[in-house]
Amino acid sequence: MMVFLCIIALIQLFPLIWLIDYSLLKSGEFFGSSFLKWPSPPQWENYRNAFTYGRVPRYFANSLIITVITVMLSALVSLMMGYAFTRMKWKLSGIVLSLIMLGMIIPIHATLLPNFILFNKLGMLNNMYTLILPYSAIVIPMSVLIMTGFLETIPRAIEESAVIDGSGIYGLIFRIILPITKPALATICVLNFISTWNEFIMANTFLTSEDLKTIPFSIMKFTGEYSSNYGAQFAVMTIIAIPTILIYLLFTEQMTKGITAGAVKG
Repeated sequence: MMVFLCIIALIQLFPLIWLIDYSLLKSGEFFGSSFLKWPSPPQWENYRNAFTYGRVPRYFANSLIITVITVMLSALVSLMMGYAFTRMKWKLSGIVLSLIMLGMIIPIHATLLPNFILFNKLGMLNNMYTLILPYSAIVIPMSVLIMTGFLETIPRAIEESAVIDGSGIYGLIFRIILPITKPALATICVLNFISTWNEFIMANTFLTSEDLKTIPFSIMKFTGEYSSNYGAQFAVMTIIAIPTILIYLLFTEQMTKGITAGAVKG
């Protein structure tokens, strides 16, 4: 059994190993019969080119700002909406929740043209908010689903005790519910980070300024009409992959708690 699990682990890790391996090769060494090659010597110049010509620091910072704001906004909205749907009694709550859940079947790039026309008329193109708003909107349905499932497992007696002590609605949400829902929030944040961090098509459509472009644009810096610097491209892809891997490793336990708690009801 242990041997089988080790084989599965190696299969899962192979894409990352392959990515790092190719990021240290010369561009002329990519073609051949072997799918893994030992870099001799390792071409650290690829990473130097990524940070200089590829403008990785600037694009990385832009991606980080957009992603962090999107993740925080979607987490806050999903927490408050989840509380409204599971704790408050109001007309049409079921219908509104169903309409929000329908958003899960809409791919983000299906909204590309309508968003472009809307932002163009509002004069909002070439702005970070043109990415933050659609990114947040497209991840909120799944976030609300996770949050409502988790909130249904929390006993209402906790909130009733807080109300008796004089707590208001915002005190309930941010002092009582927020600490309890940390596993669900961690799950939401990690999933939304992964879906937002690598997005390129919408960013390529809405952004033209070099000072606002995101990290996937660094890969395009090394793509030419007749030739490409594959080593530098793989170096950029390795840099792009690192934050996602770190975020996932740091919050794996919280994600497991959030998903399993939300899946068990009653």
